[in-house]
Amino acid sequence: MAYTLMSPQTCTVSETARIGEGAVICPNNHILGESVIGAGAVLHPNNIVENSEVGEGAHLTASVLSGAKVGKNARIGPFAYLRPGADVGENCRVGDFAEIKNAKLGAGTKVSHLAYVGDAEIGENCNIGCGAVFCNYDGLKKSRTAVGDHCFIGSNVNIVAPVQISSGSYIAAGTTVARDVAAGAFVIGRARQQENGKMSQKYAYVLRKKAQKEVSAAGIAAENGAGQKAAGENSAAGTDAEKGGSDA
Repeated sequence: MAYTLMSPQTCTVSETARIGEGAVICPNNHILGESVIGAGAVLHPNNIVENSEVGEGAHLTASVLSGAKVGKNARIGPFAYLRPGADVGENCRVGDFAEIKNAKLGAGTKVSHLAYVGDAEIGENCNIGCGAVFCNYDGLKKSRTAVGDHCFIGSNVNIVAPVQISSGSYIAAGTTVARDVAAGAFVIGRARQQENGKMSQKYAYVLRKKAQKEVSAAGIAAENGAGQKAAGENSAAGTDAEKGGSDA
């Protein structure tokens, strides 16, 4: 099958790998083991694909896949890490600094950046926000999380497994989810924001006092240093005078 290998001298393609017709392999790609690259897929520079499957029309950029599967027309990277058991569905988006391990993403789901999804099954057309973490390990065992279709997981959400988040749910940013969530629910679980003008004035006063103390300490240190230097110079001058007297 005809595919394009743009820079053979910078690429590695194992003898057991299979590459579909019309695929484009850009410079500095390494296709290892029994990997399969689908027809029309594009591997932009700097990927490592090992024993993984990349679907037709998918795009990979500067990412690492190991024992993973990527569906048709998915977009991966840059700097994504798909570990063993990662199964990314069709038309999904896994962006920069996202890690997927032993987890399935339904079609159209997005994990755009800075998230960890481990030991989970996520439905279709979900959004996993920046900084979301699927907390799958309690120090003794690993547990799984299930997320239904059309769920919104906000930024900096912690999902403590085992837990089930039903379809159509919204999890507000900064929430820690430790119990099952009903379908269509809106969940928020963070400390309430408070404003206190007196506290800000008190805090500013403490900061000013600290700064004044630091300036005062620096001035004393400078004076002590100057005094020690002057004493040393006077001592040296006295010694020179004594030497001159003995020479006479």
